[in-house]
Amino acid sequence: MGDSNMKDFTPNELNRRLEEQYTEIARLAGGLAHEVKNPLSTIRLNMGLLEEDVEELEETPQQKRVLKRIETVKRETLRLEDLLNEFLSFTRAHNLELNAADANSELKEIIEFFRPQATEANVAIREYYSSDLPTIRIDKRSFDRAILNLLLNGLQAIKGKEDSEQGEILVRTRPCGSEVAIDLIDSGGGMSDETLQKIFEPFFSTKVGGTGLGLPTVRKVIEGHGGRIAIQSEIGRGTQFTLTFPAIPRISDK
Repeated sequence: MGDSNMKDFTPNELNRRLEEQYTEIARLAGGLAHEVKNPLSTIRLNMGLLEEDVEELEETPQQKRVLKRIETVKRETLRLEDLLNEFLSFTRAHNLELNAADANSELKEIIEFFRPQATEANVAIREYYSSDLPTIRIDKRSFDRAILNLLLNGLQAIKGKEDSEQGEILVRTRPCGSEVAIDLIDSGGGMSDETLQKIFEPFFSTKVGGTGLGLPTVRKVIEGHGGRIAIQSEIGRGTQFTLTFPAIPRISDK
């Protein structure tokens, strides 16, 4: 009976119903994640207080074992909180407020925030901004987080590369027809074809302790801007992410 009813819908109606169902599931899942965060925060806070009390006790083998177990609970609780925060970002990635922005200025602002981490890791940042770049529409908060996520991925890839004393991340903007393209290229270890096929799957991660939601969230954010994300990578040579966003037509282009 269910299949018969589904056949009565036009493709547009079916897509609308599926979108409504997805939105409702995302809302419920986000609400559940938010509710779970509260007791987790309470647990972590109380474990910290318990740790302080135990540290005041006489140092014995038993006291050391208790402290070690408390530290384990605190670490795992923090890991769960990070996972929930990433999941909430993933479920909210479609809820964007787009405003006109200059991609060059926005990227420069993000780079200045990111630069101290790169400098500490001995990673140079090369910037190449087109002087004739059309305006795009972005949701500043989600756009900034998406770009920062990709920069951090590049930094981690460089730090994880064997025999790498210094790395490089290249940031480039360029007009691309009726779109604006942003290239983020790192000199890290690159990814295999198998990894590339799974890289945007939720909860897939090659990092120890990774949530596997960072890149899926980035893709949802870029697509929520009406854009696209493409990736090229080669083992031993690095990775390139290319983001494209619709440009706002100029008066001369109309």
